[in-house]
Amino acid sequence: MQVAEAAMESSQARFQVLLEQNRGIVLKVAHTYCRHPEDRRDLVQEIAAQLWRAYPGYDETRSFSTWMYRIALNVAILHLRGAGYRDRHVSSLDDDALAAIPDPAPHEPDDRIRTLYGVIDRLDDLNRALMLLYLEDRSYREIAEVLGISETNVATKVNRLKQRIRNDFSDD
Repeated sequence: MQVAEAAMESSQARFQVLLEQNRGIVLKVAHTYCRHPEDRRDLVQEIAAQLWRAYPGYDETRSFSTWMYRIALNVAILHLRGAGYRDRHVSSLDDDALAAIPDPAPHEPDDRIRTLYGVIDRLDDLNRALMLLYLEDRSYREIAEVLGISETNVATKVNRLKQRIRNDFSDD
């Protein structure tokens, strides 16, 4: 039984190193899909848990970051859809109570950044994931692999998103 325990500890140690090396991916996905700090923390925890559950099936001959993005984005999309359900079925605080709670999140002073976040917030799940990966300077090949679409489709969607962003910025 000691051999199995040693293998488990070794696997867990490898996972923790890989997770720490690539933690920025999880944080960026969480920031892209959640605006409130508490929601981001919840999503980061859920992504980490799902990564650990899926880790035994990870093929070490493939890119860990690509595998991680795929899982993180799927978890974020499911989380976002679950948030819609919660919003419809959970009572919220009234506006006065919400205004009394201080917002610990840093505010972006640049209107262009706010406009970009607004554009990203209005995107559907696939395009939001695509934009995140594109802004991370991922290759079209890697984006295609993460999202399960062709490289040609990635190129087309990226060009359309760029045009949409240009149009939104020119309107402001």
